[in-house]
Amino acid sequence: MHFSIIIPVYNRPNEIQELLDSLILQNYTEHFEIVIIEDGSTIDCKNIIDKYTDKLNISYFYKENSGPGDSRNYGMQRAKGNYFIIFDSDCVIPNSYLSIVVKNLSEKYTHCFGGPDCADISFSNIQKAINYSMTSFLTTGGIRGGVDNLINFEPRSFNMGLSKKAFELSGGFGNIHPGEDPDLTMRLWSLGIETALFSNAFVYHKRRISWHKFYVQVNKFGKVRPILNSWHPEYTKITYFFPMIFVLGYILAVILYFFSIPIFMHIYIIYIGAVFLQSTYQNKNVLIGILSIQAVFIQLCGYGIGFINSYFHINILKQKPINAFPELFLKKK
Repeated sequence: MHFSIIIPVYNRPNEIQELLDSLILQNYTEHFEIVIIEDGSTIDCKNIIDKYTDKLNISYFYKENSGPGDSRNYGMQRAKGNYFIIFDSDCVIPNSYLSIVVKNLSEKYTHCFGGPDCADISFSNIQKAINYSMTSFLTTGGIRGGVDNLINFEPRSFNMGLSKKAFELSGGFGNIHPGEDPDLTMRLWSLGIETALFSNAFVYHKRRISWHKFYVQVNKFGKVRPILNSWHPEYTKITYFFPMIFVLGYILAVILYFFSIPIFMHIYIIYIGAVFLQSTYQNKNVLIGILSIQAVFIQLCGYGIGFINSYFHINILKQKPINAFPELFLKKK
């Protein structure tokens, strides 16, 4: 098995340096290549790449901007390996990662796998709070790799493996963003290709974003999900509607509270308490527990509002997704 690591990058040279530093430390002894695709950056990372050419087998490509999904396809089309490992540029990779992936694939080969993300000890408190909100069972139900034995696991492209055969059969990522990774996963399922969670193949996902950027990101995630449900109705799950229920339920709870019916507000208070206690225990830090409350509300409200907006346009008004939300669709090069 010959691994090709695929990394799209856009205006983030410092992230690439941290990622490459972590790949140098891999304890995997077999040959692997790294394919970096500069997606039309105005601040490129070529000078960073040049520092690593004598330490790692790197291929570097610069192309016009067309989004991360199309850039990953571009890299996989030019890669020499027969199994692709896809990372986001803001990830740091534990030194045993590739060895763990090989062990998993040797025990039960799969044409597509995904792994979870974790917060490194060096992360800021806000990064750790956001990591909690994105990975906790209390918020996402484990769909990002937070729990074992998930049925029909949807790999995320910050930590994803894809065989060359699966890439050629599926055609790779589509032109929607975000959402290109679950879309690819469901197209693979339709082709009879199973996906798997490698729960021990985790990465440290730094997510250098502010609260505002986090809201924008999860709001887009919410907009994408009804579109994916319309494209792949056979794979729609009730859990995808939970953030919408959270938002509508919270509005109802506030209204009823002012009419002296506090029981629904009490449910939200209990939920907030559970988030605080779990995050505080998990991170061994009270401040992160408090910040996690804010992160969870931003995540669920941002996603839920985006979901409601998209559901109304796609399911009620029957608009075409690309007409309703052109900002989610990228032109392929």
